[in-house]
Amino acid sequence: MKTLNDLFLHMLKDVYHAEKQILRALPKMAKTVTAPELRKALELHREETLRQVERLEQVFELLDKRARGEPCEAMQGLIEEAKSVMEEAEAPEVIDAGVLAASQAVEHYEISRYGTLIAWATQLGLKDAVPLLTETLEEEKKTDRLLTDIAEKQINRKAA
Repeated sequence: MKTLNDLFLHMLKDVYHAEKQILRALPKMAKTVTAPELRKALELHREETLRQVERLEQVFELLDKRARGEPCEAMQGLIEEAKSVMEEAEAPEVIDAGVLAASQAVEHYEISRYGTLIAWATQLGLKDAVPLLTETLEEEKKTDRLLTDIAEKQINRKAA
């Protein structure tokens, strides 16, 4: 990578791969949790993630590039962390709290990445990409707030 354009494309591929990994992980996470409100939030986020992938594909089109992912090791690690919680925790309430925490780690990673992509797209003059990325960033922030609300109002209390 020699230019900011190169770096932007690299991170776009990374985030694309990350979103695809999340699409595969969310159904199992939703099936594993017992709290209905958490299950609903995970299912809703899967639907949002489908739209986020479509927006990323639109950004690739704007760049005249084929939409393809670059392995995202950070997301692989976060998903592995969620899997280990689902396998090792014994009490359903503890599983719910662990899955919720892992889900928030995913959201925080995505918030960071989309914020960076927006800043770089702005710097690079990719004005048509900015609203697409911003819409996704706002969805990720909204999901994070929802998960925080669920954690504070019920999940953490039940796991205590």
